Amino acid sequence: MTSIIDGKAIANKVSDEVREGSSRLVEKYGEDARPNMTLIVVGDDPISKKLVSMKAKDCETAGITPTVIALSQNTSEEKLLRLIDRLNRDDDVRAILCQLPVPEHISTKRILAAIAPEKDVDGFSARIDCDDYDIAACTPAAVMRMLKESGISVSGRHCVVVGRSNIVGKPMAIQLLLNDATVTVCHSKTKDVGDFTRMADVLIVAVGRPRLITGDMVKEGAVVIDVGMNYVDGKPVGDVDYESVAPKTSFITPVPGGVGPMTRAYLLKNCLRLAELYCRGKK
Repeated sequence: MTSIIDGKAIANKVSDEVREGSSRLVEKYGEDARPNMTLIVVGDDPISKKLVSMKAKDCETAGITPTVIALSQNTSEEKLLRLIDRLNRDDDVRAILCQLPVPEHISTKRILAAIAPEKDVDGFSARIDCDDYDIAACTPAAVMRMLKESGISVSGRHCVVVGRSNIVGKPMAIQLLLNDATVTVCHSKTKDVGDFTRMADVLIVAVGRPRLITGDMVKEGAVVIDVGMNYVDGKPVGDVDYESVAPKTSFITPVPGGVGPMTRAYLLKNCLRLAELYCRGKK
């Protein structure tokens, strides 16, 4: 029987943990120690604006102070870099997020590299050997928490990651390796991806292609984690064809309501951690 992994419920648990941690910081160090997050959104993309609004509300719920900076579509790369540099040097700013995607005339790589590691709430600059003590890339860390909350161990199991982005695929593979999984990474140049996905005990899909993975590409009893969020006819769908895949799985994440809420929750967790590290350094 298939079990659906409820990302919203686990995300609420994480938010409660962060709120409690934020309260402890304030009690110990004063109101100035309260975690805060500066969220930058560039351009007019309605989905990006909605996501930033949701993240700001998440912050408020978890006892984190959000600041939203909205920039116009024609903002230059240099102006955005100057803003990030100013925020990096501002001692009152503890965490910085730049919502992706940015307009085409701006280099995503340059922008993400400009955010100081000690303020990188997304965790894109995380060390390869990061653990629970450190800042980790949000989505991979969120997936590992979802697996743990569901009683799923990856140790000794064959995990297949479809996607090799610097944001999800690569750090996801590293997180799995750190937890003793045997890992295969598939990508756009992989010949017959199904040959690999059918071998997966745990299949994690993050490619941004709607319903790429179908029922015939998954073995019976597999755990399937769908990181994708695509919009087809105005409705959100994942990278997994849920209707054909779900009946074959032991566990599966829905879209929406799966990895998405957990990724946002781990932004909060990282924000708290950055604030804790800041306070520790100020002692």
